[in-house]
Amino acid sequence: MDLKTVLLPIALIIIMFGMGMTLTPADFKRVILAPKAKLLGLLNQLLLLPLIALGLVFAFRLPGELAVGLMLIAACPGGPTSNIISHLSKGDTALSVTLTAVSSVITVFTIPLVVGAAMGHFLEPGQIPPPYLTIMLQLIVVTILPISLGMLLHAKKPAFCAKSQRAFNILSVLFLALVIVGAVLEEENLGQQFRDAGPAAIALNLLTMATGFGTAALLRLPRRQQITISIESGIQNGTLALGIAQGILNIPGVSVPAVVYSLLMFGSGALMILVAPKILNEA
Repeated sequence: MDLKTVLLPIALIIIMFGMGMTLTPADFKRVILAPKAKLLGLLNQLLLLPLIALGLVFAFRLPGELAVGLMLIAACPGGPTSNIISHLSKGDTALSVTLTAVSSVITVFTIPLVVGAAMGHFLEPGQIPPPYLTIMLQLIVVTILPISLGMLLHAKKPAFCAKSQRAFNILSVLFLALVIVGAVLEEENLGQQFRDAGPAAIALNLLTMATGFGTAALLRLPRRQQITISIESGIQNGTLALGIAQGILNIPGVSVPAVVYSLLMFGSGALMILVAPKILNEA
């Protein structure tokens, strides 16, 4: 079964459908009704993360495809994995789900801008990025439509969705692991690329999580929200990044930072799960 044309779209659609099953229109209204924490989380996700990634691209002097890949993973929204980690870290799960949902919709329009600009700057002239509308329409198919269908099912069958949530969360993590393994097996010179992309990916993961926590602390948000914004700032939708790199852009080298980042974020996520409850107890 082909990773690019079959597994990645199926994985993304299932993950996004499962996310939609946890959502209601009220989740999106909360951004307007109680905006402080949510707007900060979105600001970090949509603006600060790409800016931090851009600085790291120059700091680590990443070659073209790896530079685009780092910008891509930074431009992606959080995913269901961030919701799971936030829940296990005793963070604000409702805030996590809302940020993931809203950013998943907004980044359909911002990812093509960030990726197109990165490809235009860092790649050779012959590697022309796909048109903005092409990327946006494909993202709508694998993100917004499944989320909308999941929300529709939630509205019709809330009890079923509540019972199925755990299964879809497990499927999300398993699919991400499967996609990472597939991407690793397809790559050539992976060891060298890991050495090239690893330090920048580690720095991006740690800096974005620290930025999320620090900005939330500066605004004196409750500690549980500080934890969640930290997680939402640093735990990205690796499956979406891989899907764009291999299924839309069709440039395997661009997927390397997403693979490395997706592996590393499980480590930082596990550390947050261990440390965050202690931080809450001391607060």
